[in-house]
Amino acid sequence: MLEFVIAFVSTLAPLAQDVLLQEGGSQGAAIPPTAGAAIAVGLAAFGAGYAERGIGAAAVGAVAEDDEMFGRALILTVLPETLVILALVTIFVV
Repeated sequence: MLEFVIAFVSTLAPLAQDVLLQEGGSQGAAIPPTAGAAIAVGLAAFGAGYAERGIGAAAVGAVAEDDEMFGRALILTVLPETLVILALVTIFVV
């Protein structure tokens, strides 16, 4: 799945650059800054959800085997969500 995403992004990047920057035109960016910010936060949330999919399954399995692993499992499960929080903070700072 990851290979597909990388291949998709690598083929889409040159096209996206032309659309976003509107090469050859003087009208400015095709996507407003607020839409770009929404896309950035949405992609960060998608990535965090993708990461939590595997981490959550492993954390539940570890806690089922040993109850003392709950604290570590909780921390590892919450870590990807900090990416979304960081994206939101970056949006408000910029």
